[in-house]
Amino acid sequence: MEEYHRPCDEVGFSADEAHNIVKECIDGVLGGEDYNHNNINQWTASIVEQSLAHLVKLGKAYKYIVTCAVVQRSAYGFHTASSCFWDTTSDGTCTVRWENRTMNCIVNVFAIAIVL
Repeated sequence: MEEYHRPCDEVGFSADEAHNIVKECIDGVLGGEDYNHNNINQWTASIVEQSLAHLVKLGKAYKYIVTCAVVQRSAYGFHTASSCFWDTTSDGTCTVRWENRTMNCIVNVFAIAIVL
């Protein structure tokens, strides 16, 4: 990934903004695709790398953690959970759920404010 230097230290995590960024990345990678286990590593890597790059380009003073899981759709469903111990006034999280007829995708973004 290319280096990016933050142009400003704007504070404030917007879950809506992160959701839109991640949704566009998922659509760009998985849109129009059918589940294929041979492509999962490439798809998940592309989704997290693209999402992270776009989040960093927002120029906000945050460290980001992005996770992605893609599973084949089944009758068994797909359940996930996370928990964080952090400063709720500055840190934030966003979860994006995406699906098509053959697969489910869950992306989590965790944003931890950089306090200087």
